[in-house]
Amino acid sequence: MATPSPSRAMLWHIALVMVVLFSLQCLSLGKLHVGFYSNSCPNAESIVSSVVKEASSSDPTIPAALLRLHFHDCIVQGCDASILIEKPDSGQPEKQARNHAGLRSLDVIDRAKAQLEGECPGVVSCADIIALAARDSVTLSQGPIYAVPTGRRDGLVSSESDAANMPDVHESVAVLRKKFAEKGLSEKDLVVLSGAHTIGTTACFFIERRLYNFSSGGGSDPTINPQFLPELQSQCPNGGDVNARLPLDRGSERIFDSQILSNIRSGFGVIESDAKLYNEASTKVIIDSYFDSMNSISGSSFESDFAKSIVKMGKIGVLTGTEGEIRRVCSAFN
Repeated sequence: MATPSPSRAMLWHIALVMVVLFSLQCLSLGKLHVGFYSNSCPNAESIVSSVVKEASSSDPTIPAALLRLHFHDCIVQGCDASILIEKPDSGQPEKQARNHAGLRSLDVIDRAKAQLEGECPGVVSCADIIALAARDSVTLSQGPIYAVPTGRRDGLVSSESDAANMPDVHESVAVLRKKFAEKGLSEKDLVVLSGAHTIGTTACFFIERRLYNFSSGGGSDPTINPQFLPELQSQCPNGGDVNARLPLDRGSERIFDSQILSNIRSGFGVIESDAKLYNEASTKVIIDSYFDSMNSISGSSFESDFAKSIVKMGKIGVLTGTEGEIRRVCSAFN
């Protein structure tokens, strides 16, 4: 007995189902999600963690540098590892921008990438390595443990001019608020992500004006605690080495905690943009909320809010699916 041929309606139904399934597959490939490499490179996250831990054991300043690298990559044109490119097709690379001065630990990302290429060639993006390394840096600094959605791909553009609108330490809260809003980040994100200064150091270059030429007539920023001013000036003497470094979070530079917010409240904030957060009514309220006993009862804390904000930041302008590329070497386009 002959097998009956499928009807035209049945063929259309099968075709429709295939189109829907293909669309859903493309949609899933185009989104970040936790455990993106669980099948394609199961050891990806542990390899990054191992490299970051090893680097940090010999240089305790590495975690802060990697956290800053994540911010500087994402806040320009998205989390696409454009900050790592050495020689773009034309012009100067993004990393040469003045606002990126002092970025370090790019070699840690390179070492993680080299190991990942040995295990899973062409699978793990440099953009994801940066995000994972920042997460591991926070954890190593006794900060919150959080999951990082992955699936980013690497960008194909890196230009010094793209970094021209980076947030600057001398800008007003209003300007910073606007710049963060343009990236989809809220005023609370501004405060919480500024709290990343709980670990690391800054160069005297960034506070020199605040200490000696704050107004047209000279002098220091009057919001600096009088007890703190001589301490800052001794670390960064007028006319001294502008590259000398000092802790961003007085008394707690290697521990990720809310001490940075306490210092800002007390006039012990080191850089100008941090100090200004407590001089603006709307951001002052946010800082004060972390010292409210009712806030702790409700379960909200600086650490938990930071985890939410950095995950949110890590989704800015990401390339997914078939966009961009997976670089073989993080410092160069394929």
